[in-house]
Amino acid sequence: MTSTTKKGKNLKKKKAVKKVVKKTVKKNKPKKKAVKKKKRALVKLKKKGGSVKERRIRKVAEKRAEISRRRSKFFPEDKFQQLLERGRSRGFVTSSEILYFFPNVEKNIDGLERVYEDLEKEGIEIKEAREFLCVEEKSKKVKKIGITKIDSVQIYLKEIGKSPFVTAEEEKDLAKRIENNDEEAKKRLTQANLRLVVSIAKRYVGRSSHLTLLDLIQEGNLGLFRAVEKFDWRKGYKFSTYATWWIRQAITRALADQARTIRIPVHMVETISKYTQVKRQLLQDLGREPLPEEIASEMGLEVSKVHHIMKISQQTVSLETPVGDDDEDSVLAEFIEDEKAVSPSVEAARNLLKERLQEILSDLTGREQNILEMRFGLGNGVTHTLEEVGQKFGVTRERIRQIEAKALERIREHDSIRKLREY
Repeated sequence: MTSTTKKGKNLKKKKAVKKVVKKTVKKNKPKKKAVKKKKRALVKLKKKGGSVKERRIRKVAEKRAEISRRRSKFFPEDKFQQLLERGRSRGFVTSSEILYFFPNVEKNIDGLERVYEDLEKEGIEIKEAREFLCVEEKSKKVKKIGITKIDSVQIYLKEIGKSPFVTAEEEKDLAKRIENNDEEAKKRLTQANLRLVVSIAKRYVGRSSHLTLLDLIQEGNLGLFRAVEKFDWRKGYKFSTYATWWIRQAITRALADQARTIRIPVHMVETISKYTQVKRQLLQDLGREPLPEEIASEMGLEVSKVHHIMKISQQTVSLETPVGDDDEDSVLAEFIEDEKAVSPSVEAARNLLKERLQEILSDLTGREQNILEMRFGLGNGVTHTLEEVGQKFGVTRERIRQIEAKALERIREHDSIRKLREY
């Protein structure tokens, strides 16, 4: 009995072990639904074109192509080669020369950084133009530039003059600290370059009657803050060289957005600028004002598009603009004819007609007067239907029609009706 019982127990244990093994195997096996989902995903990837890795590579390639396309738009290869040749011959280029070859450089500062990298690889140094570094605190002749209080400008210049410049080593040290979110370093680097903002902002004075010098400085300061946050000291160029373009971008965008009474989108401002350049060039070549068709041919646009550009490029003029040099307070609005205005003779005739009509209506009952005023809009110019007048007086539309007919008949028989026929 003991041997048989032992065998039975061993068999049970083996069966139990087999069951556990089967369960673990089942658990480890992937479910059929999950396998199907993976297969479907793989099929979709193949249809889209390749594996996940290939798709990532394709995305990176597309992104690089887009960057190169944008760069070629703002940084043409032939212009870049000319800049390289000039730099190789002298060993350096200035920021003014970069601006000369690429006038719209501030619209693609990321592309500008790559230009800097290419120049650095060639061993070409980037120097700052003197005009960006000198700031005149006091001018001998103060021009009328739309500044309401010149004292505020002088106070600001005096205030920023207290901040000392930073050396190249200090600049690099501050940039490293800024990478670690050091607010004090940001403040120090910003204050040291406030003079740079003023020197650039002065070049844009007078381009807009809506933006004073202080406004331009403020917009430039916003660009300076942006440059402080994005500056990469590892590239090797000076901060002032890099910040110049951010400051220019901020100021030019502010001018594009606020220079006109009616705002024009930035892309249309660029188109208008191109239109002006083409028109000026054709004027020199032809010796006369170019036709819209000639401008359209030169710009590669349709004639209707050129007409649209001509229309929106017109400057707005205030009706309160003073006219003449005399002391009289004459404004432009006084010399513009109002085509919708009624002549004095017609206005006088209308007033007489109203007075005589009122004399005739005064002989009617109050109810009849109100009904005629509502039906013909004599009071406020708004006419009403029989249904609307009936609802107002609480009677049927037929009753209103009868009252109206009776009142008109009384007017026809009035003694003063002949006077109305003159009008």
